[in-house]
Amino acid sequence: MSDTIKELSARIQALQLELEAEVARQAAALRYGIEHGRAVFEEEILRRHRELQTRLGRYILNAKPLVVLTAPVIYSLIVPLVFLDICVSIYQAVCFPAYGIEKVKRSDYLLFDRGHLAYLNALEKLNCAYCSYANGLIAYVREIAGRTEAYWCPIKHAKKAIGAHEHYLDFVAFGDADAYRRRIEELEEAAKKK
Repeated sequence: MSDTIKELSARIQALQLELEAEVARQAAALRYGIEHGRAVFEEEILRRHRELQTRLGRYILNAKPLVVLTAPVIYSLIVPLVFLDICVSIYQAVCFPAYGIEKVKRSDYLLFDRGHLAYLNALEKLNCAYCSYANGLIAYVREIAGRTEAYWCPIKHAKKAIGAHEHYLDFVAFGDADAYRRRIEELEEAAKKK
């Protein structure tokens, strides 16, 4: 990786930290804290949240017909998502230790904290849990795929890779055969040490 790329990467990381600090400041303004791994709101805020909850019956009666008709299609994806979850988890459990690749911690990606929000009714909480599972699972799968790619083929594409994973910046330039061979040797040496 060139010095310019390293410098730009460091600036991106600094901006990421700045962004996270701003998000934390906004969370503080919403007056909640994390206790025993769970978000806890001040009583006044919690009371206001309960007042803002749309009752389940009204929520269902006010639903647009197309929303009701498409809901089964959306929820039908749970089957392939669970299958993907099982397959990728088995893949990681079997293959990552064989190659000395650090395993991805599934619980870091699957977060189900929205169900504790008092302003959501039961169906909204179910919807949030579904979206949390789907998006968390895709992020988990993406990280496993990214670590796999970083091990087996750490070469940048000739074209711009849209939405590339975080390991991509460390890949060697497309067409740099010498750098690729050096990188493969480094990976093999690192795997021997594990």
